[in-house]
Formats: sequence, C-alpha cells, structure tokens
Amino acid sequence: MSEKTEQAQGKNHFPAMEVDVLNFWEKHGIFEKSVKREAKNGDYVFYDGPPFATGTPHYGHIVASLMKDVVPRFWTMNGYRVERVWGWDCHGLPIENIVEKEMGTKSKRDIEKLGIEKFNESCRSKVLGYVDDWKRTVRRLGRWVDMENSYKTMDLNYMESIWWVFKQLWDKDLIYEGYRSMHICPRCETTLSQSEVAEGYREIKDMSVTVKFESLDEPNTYFLAWTTTPWTLIGNVALAIGEKISYVQVTDLTDGKNYILAKELMEKAFVGKEYKVEKEFFGKDLIGKKYQPLFDYYANDQKLVNKENGWQIYAGDFVNTEEGVGIVHIAPAFGEDDLNLGKEKNLPFVQHVGMDGQFKPEVKDFVGLHVKPIDDHMATDIEILKHLAGRALIFSKAKYEHSYPHCWRCETPLINYATNSWFVSITKIKEDALKNDEAINWSPNHIKEGRFGNWLEGAHDWSISRQRFWASVLPIWKCACGEIMVFGSVKELEDASGQKITDLHKHVVDKIQVICPECGAKVSRIPDVLDCWFESGSMPYAQMHYPFENQDRVDTNFPAKFIAEGVDQTRAWFYYLHVISTVIKNSRAFDNVIVNGIVLAEDGKKMSKKLQNYPDPNLLFEKYSADALRAYLLTAPVMQAENLNFSEKGVEESLRKNMMILWNVYNFYEMYANEQVVASSSSENILDQWILSRLNQLISETTRNMEKYDLPRAVRPITEFINDLSTWYLRRSRDRFKEDGTDKESALATTKHVFLELSKVMAPFLPFLAENLWQRVSGNNFAQSEQSVHLEMWPQAGKVDQVVLDSMELTRKIVEQGLAKRDEVKIKVRQPLNKLIVYGKVELSKHCIDLIVDEVNVKQVEVLPGEELSVELDTEMTEELKVEGIKRELVRTINTLRKQINLKISDRIVVYYDTTDVVMLDVLEKLKAEIMKDTLADDLIAQRNPDSVAMKVNDSEVYFGITK
Repeated sequence: MSEKTEQAQGKNHFPAMEVDVLNFWEKHGIFEKSVKREAKNGDYVFYDGPPFATGTPHYGHIVASLMKDVVPRFWTMNGYRVERVWGWDCHGLPIENIVEKEMGTKSKRDIEKLGIEKFNESCRSKVLGYVDDWKRTVRRLGRWVDMENSYKTMDLNYMESIWWVFKQLWDKDLIYEGYRSMHICPRCETTLSQSEVAEGYREIKDMSVTVKFESLDEPNTYFLAWTTTPWTLIGNVALAIGEKISYVQVTDLTDGKNYILAKELMEKAFVGKEYKVEKEFFGKDLIGKKYQPLFDYYANDQKLVNKENGWQIYAGDFVNTEEGVGIVHIAPAFGEDDLNLGKEKNLPFVQHVGMDGQFKPEVKDFVGLHVKPIDDHMATDIEILKHLAGRALIFSKAKYEHSYPHCWRCETPLINYATNSWFVSITKIKEDALKNDEAINWSPNHIKEGRFGNWLEGAHDWSISRQRFWASVLPIWKCACGEIMVFGSVKELEDASGQKITDLHKHVVDKIQVICPECGAKVSRIPDVLDCWFESGSMPYAQMHYPFENQDRVDTNFPAKFIAEGVDQTRAWFYYLHVISTVIKNSRAFDNVIVNGIVLAEDGKKMSKKLQNYPDPNLLFEKYSADALRAYLLTAPVMQAENLNFSEKGVEESLRKNMMILWNVYNFYEMYANEQVVASSSSENILDQWILSRLNQLISETTRNMEKYDLPRAVRPITEFINDLSTWYLRRSRDRFKEDGTDKESALATTKHVFLELSKVMAPFLPFLAENLWQRVSGNNFAQSEQSVHLEMWPQAGKVDQVVLDSMELTRKIVEQGLAKRDEVKIKVRQPLNKLIVYGKVELSKHCIDLIVDEVNVKQVEVLPGEELSVELDTEMTEELKVEGIKRELVRTINTLRKQINLKISDRIVVYYDTTDVVMLDVLEKLKAEIMKDTLADDLIAQRNPDSVAMKVNDSEVYFGITK
C-alpha cells in the first residue's frame, strides 16, 4: 500500500491494507497454490454444511465461515492438502415459501392447480438469488473456499447419489412404511421430522379446559377430563384412567351433580367450591363404563368401524396425576399415546381435521374453521368452548402457558396428526450409532455426552417422507399388487423405464412409469419427496457423486477430519450425517467437530433486519477490518456453543488490542531496520531471551489448542503475546534500537525473528494482518514475490526458558507494585527517586534489577527479607533528583511538540525556548547537551520565535518553538 493510501485511511488503514492482500492472493492464486502444492501428510478432509442462498449472510454464517477457514488454514500449514469446495442447499420449504409468497398461493391445492412443474421451475430460478452477495461477503471475510466450482443439492449427480444412499438403507431393511401420529404443518401440509419439530418450540398461551363426559350408567354423574387442545374433543372416542390410581366420586353441593376424578387432584379441581366425597375406588373399577359423546358428528355414523368399542373407559399406562384431573381424553388421530391405545383396543378412528388443519364438512357447527389459525391460535378453541359452555359441559377453564412446536420455516403452529409416512428404523442402528459416537472429539466436550448424546439416546425412527414438491424424491415405485421397486441410480431407472433421465425432480420423475415384474401393470412413483435432511446427511457421498465417481477418494478419506456448525445442528446435520454413516460405512462421519452458539443483538434479542438491531457485517469490514471482526468472534464464547450478544465496541476493542498495537510495534521496528537485518533466535540480552521464550510458549499453546479444536484458547494467547511484545519488550528495548552497537543488532534480529514466526502463528486467525506483516518484514512487500505466509509451514516451538520467564514475571510484579506506590504518593514516573526497597524471598539478577531501576525510575533497588512480596519507595527528594525530573519533563514536552507537527524520527530540529522560571532556565542551560540528544535537536536557543506556544512543565509556563 502506498503512503498516500495509508494517510487517506486515517488511523485505521487496515481495511485498505486488507483489500491489497485480497488482490495479491487472487493475482497470484495463493489459495490454489496452498491446495495444489505437495502435501507430505496427505489429505485432510472437512465437510462444509451448505447454506441456502435465499438471503444475505448474517453473523451466524460468518461465525461458521470463520471456523471453516481457520481450521483448514492451520492444517494446510501443517503439511496437509485441504480442499475446500463450496456447496449450496437448494431444496425444501425455505425456497418453496419464497415462491409461494411471490405467486400468492395459500395452500398445496393452489400449487397443484398452478402446476407442479411451473412451481418447481420457479423454485429452481430462485435458489441462487443471493449468490453474489455471499461471494462478496465470504471473500471480504478472508475465507478461502472454491465457490466457482460449487456443488448444488439440486444437481443430477448429487440427487443420484442420494438415491444410492436410500437404496443402501432399503437393502438393509431399514426403510419401512408406517402409520404414526406425527407433527404436521397444516399450512405446508406435510409431516416433519423429530429434529424439525425440536427446532420450532416457543412459549405460548393456550386454553385449557376440564370438560364433563356424562355417564350412561349413572345419570347426573360425569367423568372429568382435562385437555389443552379443545379442538381434538370432536375426535374423542374414549377416556383413559390409571388402573392403580385412586379415584373419587364427588358431589358438587352447588349444582348437585356428581363428578369422578383422581383423588390426588380433587382439592385443586374443586378449589373455592363446596363438595362432598361420596365414594373412593381404584381406576380398574371404572374400566368398561360408557359415557355420552360430547359431539355426535361421528357417533351416529353407521359406517364408522369399531363403533361398539368407542366412548367408554380404558386403562392407559401413560395416565398420571401430575396435572389435570387424572382422566385423559383419547382422540387416536391426534396423539401418539392415543393412537397406540386405539390400535390396542380397536377403537373407532375419527379424524375430523384434514392435513390442511381445517375441520371436515361433517363437523357442521365449525365448518371451515382452522384448528390453529396462525394469526390467533386460540380462536377456534374458544369457539368450541363457547359451544360446550352453552350445553353446560364445561367444568372449568383457564389460560395455560406451555412450550408448543411451530413450523421452523413458516411459523404455523403444528398439530399432532396420525398419517402415513416412510421411516428409517433408527432403533435398529441406535446401538451402533452410540458406539460410533465414542470416538468423536467434540468442542466443547460437554456436547458429546450432553446435547448430542442425549438426543441420539432418545432418537425415534426417522420420518423421511414429505408431502411437498421441490426436493429429492423417494425412489419408490409401488404397485397395487404390493410389489415395491426401489431404484438406486439413473441407469437402473432408465433400464426399467426405457426413457432417458436428465432430471430427478418430482415434476419429471412422476411422469415415468415402469412395468411391475409381478403383475405386469404400469406403475408410477409414490408421490412423496424426501426430507431435506436426508440430502444433508448424504452430503459426504453426494458431493463427490459417490459411488459413481471418486470411490477411492471417498473410501480412503472417510471419516472426515473436521466439521463445524451451530449448536442447533446437533439435532440436525450432525445427527443425520452420523446416522447415515453408521449405516453406509458402519463408522462415524467425522472425527472432530466444533459447535458454535448463536449470535444475538447487543440487547440479547434475536438479530432482525426489521428491527435493525445489529450492524451490517460488510460495513464493519470497512470500518474496522475483517481481521478485527475475526479476532472478536474467535475469542468469544460463541465459539464454544454459548450465545454472544454482539457488540460493535468489542470489534473496535479487538482492532486496538491486536492490530493497532502490533502495527505500532512494527512501525517502530521499521524506523531502525534495514535490509541487512538477519532474523535470529539467539541473544545474550535477557529481554530478547524472554520474548523468544514467550514466542515459543505461544507457538506451543496455540498448537496444542488447535489440535484440540479449541479456537478461543488458541487465539487468546496471541492477543496476550502482542500486549507483552508492545508494553514490555518494546517499551524496555526502545533505547537499544536507538543506540548503535551489537545490542541494537540483537534487538533488531530478535524482533525480525519474532515478527516472522508470529506472522505464521497469526496466519489462520488474522490472515490479512499476518500476510502484511510477513511480507514487509521478509522484504517481499507483495510486488516483489509470489510467496505468502500462508504457503509457509507452521512454526515449531523452540526451547522455553522457564527460569527467564519466571524471573521476568517477578520483575514485572515488582515494577507493577513500585508504580502503584508512586501513584499512592502522587509522584510522577518521570521524577527519579533514590531507592525502591523490595521485601520477600526473592533473588534478582543484575539484568532484572536494571529493568526495575529504569522502569520505576529509581537510582537503586534494595532487596530485604520478607514473607510476602511487597515494596516501599524512598521518597526523599534531593536537588539532583529534582533537576533530573525537570529535564525529563522538558524532553517529554519537546517530543510531544515533534509529534504534533508530524516530524519523523529522522528529522533534526532547532528548539527555541523562553521562560521566567529560574530553575527551568538553569536546567535548560546546564543539561543542554542531554536534552538535545533526547529530542534529536541540533540546538537549543534561549529566545521566543514566532511559532512558539506556551506549554506547562511542572506547573511552570515555558514557550517552545520548533523548526526543522
């Protein structure tokens, strides 16, 4: 970068410097070179979870991209080949919802009327809408990844590999069709998987109601049952009790009616009412008792199967007394326990709601109502309660707050719904999956046994079929005779159908018929598509078009060395990768995984474009630099699966602590360095020995934590080292740089070595700063070479001299205490004092004592015995000490003026002074030579020139003027 460019950027010239680095990388193909060069340790494979390009990248994507950039850079420098090819997620509800909004469709029927082909092709056209925005942000972040040769989940090759994976599961008898109670989204009219449901829970208020079911055996007697889903009462066909639970029959002394409920819940149910317990009995005594249905829409239907078993009491082992009244209303079409009991007892099956969430025509009093309207989820329940209240069938009602699942994309409240689906039998492979998890290294470690392990332990069979349109399809052709044909490749389908296959999407494949080998009939594909997580879980094979291509590459490099995504993916992508690899490879899918948390707005709320409660990442790149943002995020708890309240001030602080401090050190070095400086890691000077040991300590610590995949603990020591380099090493070495001789050469040689090695350590984390520093210190400076710090090998830690480190730590503690004592007695550091007394069981070398003398500004250090380390100052002031203090103040003031008029270190000056303070004049005259040396002045002249300004020196007014 030119000097003018730096000046135009003001104090923060780093963003412009980063653009120069980006251009350098691209001009010379540095990323490509890092991948193609000889890799002595072979391939290091990592899987990149592909994002959707249906919106611009946000901080969650940036966090993930950082992890996926840092780790490959590190292992590349350690002698591995790390290919990084981008992928795009193309299928599923996110795209469908965008297209539906544009087309104005409200339901599946609208899409079918419009035409599935037209709808799907519109989805295809929207998939890559924000690709350019992604490319711009990813590039500016400094992430190295091949986005030009990206794979897409909608590509024929990718989809063919998914069919192959499905066929492997089918051949191993792990795919089956079943009728289950599952969560469905009534707006999207499709089932959802366990992980999708888990992703959408939120706290809402519902109407809970205790209703009266009148006994047919005892007039004026009612069974009480409690529910939080009043809309399911229309589908009630039974009541369930616990056989060993104690129940009571109670007379309400207010209305004279008898009520049956669990004894344990009686007082809570009748609070504020007068009642009398008539009798007590166990639940088993209620089995078989019949009651009057609340609604007669289905009870009078002569075609209803198993009517004779309906509307009576059965035992259920799921009934408890934790809440409600101890009697559970059973609607087999709308709950897992209900459906299981219905199957066991051959209960009538009443499904009064369609997949669209609306009541069916026979529900005459509520025709057209949606059971969970998205704009008011309690509206229909309230209408039902009004209806029941008008018939005096409500015992009590109340608002009930609970966690309820919503569609993870369209935010519609889900409903439990019994329907047909295709499943992967997780229960058959769970033991193997748990065993395979044992070898995975999780960062943070608690995810292994906690969030992921618990989810895996409790996983249900996986519903993989969806009733949607834009997705990979189930490759199943099912004949009416019962014959099922499953295809695992394009060629298999071409051979069976006699047609050329160029697209495997629903609107194409549904037109292809095959001949049933059993009965000879023409057979079409079943209409369902695949859960998109099946696509994601198949990514290790599909991205490589395995096994049709790249079979050796995949087999040799399986499992992946590394993956990384957010904490929500423990129940999604991580889980499905693991499940499918357990089947396909009988192995884990990955060796190491980093799990990040969620980035929230500064106030702890979810980041929202509508609320504008977070800064645009691209603006921060240009305001502070990409490296500043990288350092801020990499050291934050978000890299350890914890949430982060994003703070722009944190990015600014990161800029100051890392880049600005280090660049100030470099600028100082640059003033005195020349092309003849040869980097060296050997020195007799204790400061050099100390910083070299600190450097080796840094290399060791960063390496160790990177090998553990603990990014914050790998990066934080870099900031600490930069601080030590600036506030101690450079601070104590300034005079060494200025004075000619072997000590200056040693300081320059040591600093150059530190810069070159530090650049390599920083390279994965702060790639721009590392490149800039390495190029300048090594003498390349971009234009002269195609070499890069990112093509260097990772540094090896040398000897750490613990004695030197310990003695310097002790020295700094003594200095810290000495300066604190100065602060207590309010004596400036520029004022020399006679003595610092150190108490404690300490031994100080002459080198350390010299450092203390200089830093605390005392003439001598005296060490006396003591139990704990402490210090005292001799504050007695002699005339000689006062004069020396004044001289230091004068030097400081003149050098301040030099900075104010932007003089370089090489600029010589003439100083003009004028004051009425006799003491000040005496010092200026007697110590003229020393002052001139310390201010790089050719002369001190006792007169006021036209540019002189008044300055305060020790509360005295002195006029100073400077000319070059």
